[in-house]
Amino acid sequence: MSPFPSLIILFFFTTTLTLPPPSFSSSQTKQTFIIQIQHESKPSIFPSHKNWYESSLSSITTSQNTIIHTYDTVFHGFSAKLTQQEATNLQSLSHVITIIPEQIRTLHTTRSPQFLGLKTADRTGLLHETDFGSDLVIGVIDTGIWPERQSFNDRELGPIPSKWKGQCIAGKDFPATSCNRKIIGAKYFSGGYEATNGKMNETNEYRSARDSDGHGTHTASIAAGRYVSPASTLGYAKGVAAGMAPKARLAVYKVCWNGGCFDSDILAAFDAAVADGVDVVSLSVGGVVVPYHLDVIAIGAFGASHAGVFVSASAGNGGPGGLTVTNVAPWVATVGAGTIDRDFPADVKLGNGKIIPGVSIYGGPGLTPGRMYPIVYAGSNGEHSGEGGDGYSSSLCLENSLDSKFVKGKIVVCDRGINSRGDKGEVVKKAGGIGMILANGVFDGEGLVADCHVLPATAVGAIGGDVIRSYIAAHKSLSVGSLPTATIVFKGTRLGVRPAPVVASFSARGPNPESPEILKPDVIAPGLNILAAWPDRVGPSGIPSDHRRTEFNILSGTSMACPHVSGLAALLKAAHPDWSPAAIKSALMTTAYTVDNKGDPMLDESNGNVSSVFDYGAGHVHPEKALDPGLVYDISVYDYVDFLCNSNYTTKNIKVITRKIADCSGAKKAGHSGNLNYPTLSAVFQQYGKHKMSTHFIRTVTNVGDPNSVYKVTIKPPEGMVVTVKPDKLSFRRVGQKLNFLVRVQTREVKLSPGSSLVKSGSIIWSDGKHIVTSPLVVTMQQPLD
Repeated sequence: MSPFPSLIILFFFTTTLTLPPPSFSSSQTKQTFIIQIQHESKPSIFPSHKNWYESSLSSITTSQNTIIHTYDTVFHGFSAKLTQQEATNLQSLSHVITIIPEQIRTLHTTRSPQFLGLKTADRTGLLHETDFGSDLVIGVIDTGIWPERQSFNDRELGPIPSKWKGQCIAGKDFPATSCNRKIIGAKYFSGGYEATNGKMNETNEYRSARDSDGHGTHTASIAAGRYVSPASTLGYAKGVAAGMAPKARLAVYKVCWNGGCFDSDILAAFDAAVADGVDVVSLSVGGVVVPYHLDVIAIGAFGASHAGVFVSASAGNGGPGGLTVTNVAPWVATVGAGTIDRDFPADVKLGNGKIIPGVSIYGGPGLTPGRMYPIVYAGSNGEHSGEGGDGYSSSLCLENSLDSKFVKGKIVVCDRGINSRGDKGEVVKKAGGIGMILANGVFDGEGLVADCHVLPATAVGAIGGDVIRSYIAAHKSLSVGSLPTATIVFKGTRLGVRPAPVVASFSARGPNPESPEILKPDVIAPGLNILAAWPDRVGPSGIPSDHRRTEFNILSGTSMACPHVSGLAALLKAAHPDWSPAAIKSALMTTAYTVDNKGDPMLDESNGNVSSVFDYGAGHVHPEKALDPGLVYDISVYDYVDFLCNSNYTTKNIKVITRKIADCSGAKKAGHSGNLNYPTLSAVFQQYGKHKMSTHFIRTVTNVGDPNSVYKVTIKPPEGMVVTVKPDKLSFRRVGQKLNFLVRVQTREVKLSPGSSLVKSGSIIWSDGKHIVTSPLVVTMQQPLD
């Protein structure tokens, strides 16, 4: 893989934004660029836009440059590989606006329908009122699909919706007959990947929409998998597997390969999906947060949203630390992860009788019941590390770091980090270890993820890991001549777990690093230990040496949470065809809940404390309530433009995102960027010696409930602050009517050290006695650095 980022270039025949030339170590190094062009400017002498693009390339270089992708729906232009000098030549042209470094994105790696209250036996409700999402199309941008899985059968499905314009593109081990009335479209985009990495190795990945990873098959079946029974993974989680919208159609856009997911390919997938006629885009992929005009996912998602397509994206797995949330554009539904009321206990029993709770979905031959095995900490003896190893490498059970003489026949304690959890088990197994205990570090806290390990293994929290390591160290200091002992007790599947949901430890957290006035994530959904379909040629651990085969697998990540919301959005779109993407998101947010199944505030898995709005946003999705939210906060393209203007984006940068000339002259009437008509309210106060501070929010709600309804407000102010709402009563005469209200927040300076902040939250709740419409209100006080 090239050490240099690919770059995206955006063309318009307008004015020029002067930027420094892109930096490369070699003038002959070629990189991928994406060029955006003002479509209407095509000279008539060119029969097609592609001819025009090729002419544009030849005008700035004498070398042969092949077009990788052309874009004409959510984005106008093309992509190609260019040298430093060619990029500089392009930048000097009057119609070049900006050059954007391309990101290489990464994947954010069933009882959940029942946990969410979607029950097939009900004769009313979201599933039945929408015919299980039958005529809606969900576009999944991911690693492809394994079409033969029963989750994707088309039995009793009607004809393909007449609006559909997509195709089933044949490729390696993927004939056009792989599609059916369930999978109605399949395309793959590898131009950007191969432009940087060279021709793909077709012995270990498919040049087609077929999935060689498993991630895409899993996420597609979460969103729209059919009912399959019996379903389980290695005997765990037995029952019926089903997606959120079991009759919704699937369109697959493969953009992720062994080398990652490349922006030029992702943009091509967005372009194709919207042109094909999808209703929802599901994207469980992300990268670092950059301004929206430099973010291809944000740009593609804006074009999709403008076309009426709902875009759901994973929040990322960077939790539990703050400021880790990704995919934060306000026109994207950003989804974090929570637990469900099912887990897979596998406890560690130590020789001193202590029991350490753990989790696992190991399904092979277990340890002998009642027998205790020698236990060692992989990092306790650097002199025992394998070839090229050291104490640090061995503590993490990295490749070739373990000495087989030290670990053979023993249970090995490995620290979490660097390599994958499954890889650690394989390293232990290769070295002769009989089992593994995977211990969280301090940063991971108590959040546990169950894995299909290749040997008897379990995962324990940071506290449990410390107890186990202390036991090993104490036993060693006694010099009793015998080794410390332990065993792992696998207890299968446990249902009815309380409390649930809990915010998953890995789920990325706010505040929003790009737009602090927009609370992110938006919601959370089930994302821990989720059962869904799995390819036939990939072992459940995802390790090449794992030759076990299973129709379903259990995975965790915001990658799994995102398609839950994608499927729910399809159901809501089917129930309310006239709702915009913003209205659908509003319905999911204002009806979300923040208490668990014990009736207590939702907890944070990483530390057991009460979670916050930066962990879960508006809360955990509640599909049945979202069907009838009463009021929605709708947002137009013009509202987003005002938001970008008030966020200090230049008109040129706004045009990169919206493809339209922006007029910021009226944006100040909207007040500030926090006045975007968002279902949540977030205020940030900078304490520049001010003793009293205040701000206001203007919101517009649309009645989608009952005519002649009266909503009264309940204010739960953040502690120590004064919040007023005017008017305090909204009287609607008809469905579709819009009414405005103003929220004013007043606070006093608090004592903070330089550079620190204080966050307090409350809520604004409207109710007509039937509907409850909740908007979180979060206030951040920041003390500037001296």
